[in-house]
Amino acid sequence: MQHVRRRQVTALLAGALLAAGVALAAPASAATGTTLVTNARWGGHCTYDRLVIDLQGTAPPVTVTPVSQLVYDGSGKPVPLPGKYFLEIRLHPAAAHNAAGQNVYVGPKLHQIALSKLKGIALTGDFEGYVTFGAAFDTPPTYNTSVLHAPERFVVDFPHPATC
Repeated sequence: MQHVRRRQVTALLAGALLAAGVALAAPASAATGTTLVTNARWGGHCTYDRLVIDLQGTAPPVTVTPVSQLVYDGSGKPVPLPGKYFLEIRLHPAAAHNAAGQNVYVGPKLHQIALSKLKGIALTGDFEGYVTFGAAFDTPPTYNTSVLHAPERFVVDFPHPATC
């Protein structure tokens, strides 16, 4: 009976060590279950401007909300982007830092843009599982969202009259 008990304990310990090894070898997003936000970029096209948010892990739910003003999460301080109209883009659950607290986001924190529709972008928050961006416009924006894969990214298109 003691031999069987020893085998059970050995099997449990081996399983625990294997699980710990897998957790240590996995990327931070897999270990925490949270998608990492690594970059934001944009481009102008003939009939739309595009904002792309690069992700590591599966795209989380995203809300895009018109707001009267952009503010930094936590402090509530205004974001210094020119524009009359603003969108808040919020990803949750997501983080722009890894489990060790190191920043993984390499994109712009605040950038003015001179495209047909999109006039600026800011990373406005990375707090308690939420990553938030603000986008600025001179005219009321219309937008379409999508998720693209391999690599994973969240896309917002802002249509405008043809410029080409």
